[in-house]
Amino acid sequence: MTANLHSPERRLIELRMEHGDLDALIDRAAEVVPVDELMMRRLKKKRLALRDEIARVERELHPNEPA
Repeated sequence: MTANLHSPERRLIELRMEHGDLDALIDRAAEVVPVDELMMRRLKKKRLALRDEIARVERELHPNEPA
């Protein structure tokens, strides 16, 4: 059985993994003193963009209304 490497389901899994990795990176970076505020803002902005993309893919996979 061949897996579709470009399927929305696979993309969703990859996005969730990337979001989790970014969460861990932000947590570790917050422990460093002094905190690099610019880096933290960039990481958090990237994390928010990933959450938005995850939500978009989820809506694509499971629309609220029938198409």
